[in-house]
Amino acid sequence: MNRTFHRRLTGLIFLLVSIPVLSYAADTKAGTNAWKTDLLAWRAQQAKNLQEPTGWLTLIGLEWLKPGDNSFGSAKGNALVVQTATAPNLGVVQLTGDALQLLPPATGYPKGLLVDGVAPANPQSLAADSSGHPSKITFASVTITVIHRGDRYGLRIKDSKAAARVQFHGLKWYPPNEAFWVHAKWIPYNPPHHVGIPTILGTEMMADVPGVVEFTLDGKTSRLEPVLESPDDKDLFFIMRDTTSKSETYGAGRFLYTELPDHGLTQPGEVWLDFNRAENPPCAYTPFATCPLPPPQNRLDVAIPAGQLRYHE
Repeated sequence: MNRTFHRRLTGLIFLLVSIPVLSYAADTKAGTNAWKTDLLAWRAQQAKNLQEPTGWLTLIGLEWLKPGDNSFGSAKGNALVVQTATAPNLGVVQLTGDALQLLPPATGYPKGLLVDGVAPANPQSLAADSSGHPSKITFASVTITVIHRGDRYGLRIKDSKAAARVQFHGLKWYPPNEAFWVHAKWIPYNPPHHVGIPTILGTEMMADVPGVVEFTLDGKTSRLEPVLESPDDKDLFFIMRDTTSKSETYGAGRFLYTELPDHGLTQPGEVWLDFNRAENPPCAYTPFATCPLPPPQNRLDVAIPAGQLRYHE
């Protein structure tokens, strides 16, 4: 994103000659074109990512594990039924405290079942997504990973042949509008706030809020708090909702990522918020995602008709 464009406009010195005036006009046009080109390329990449073989459109199930043995496969007698699996018994996930292991069913692992690309051991240790490197159980078109949410573990099931992926009809966006590429003041929290963020599961996830951005739209001042998904994040993550969620954008809210403040997280500075990049969360595409929801302070009473529209309308 060409974020220097607005800074060039505000810092431009008008000299009393005609040539710089022409240069200013050319610079304005070039900067606008670059911003729009970059935005449209990013939007195209969003659609491409959704269509990946393990993208959000392939998510067809989420099954929560119970302590002990959890058999899974297509057979109805399994504790966890994987509808699209062609094998009646894929295996058994054993949950003991926070330890996870994959065990073979009585008939042995079905031919073609892999964990991280290789045939599994007996037993096979499994890592959840909270480790940063979740194990991947694959069989035919199905990919299964273990997710960790609060004190619960579950199997996230994806199928590259899912109807949502096969029948994907593209994404819908508001037209690009530079008015919603907004300069914001960065006000740090020292130390950062440690707050609970609500989730669609009815639970809370704890997150660090390093500060707040303050900006003006249509003469009204608003504030948004970002969270850091990890201490070494290179961007700010905003979980937000505005009044367009009532009729045009996804009802639960949208996500927005921005670069870090120009003087770092701990010093006052500025941030550019490009609401043209406000995107739908995974829950907009599948009921099996575990999305965070906007906290009360990020539920704005202004309309931001920019970014992504509702997917299913």
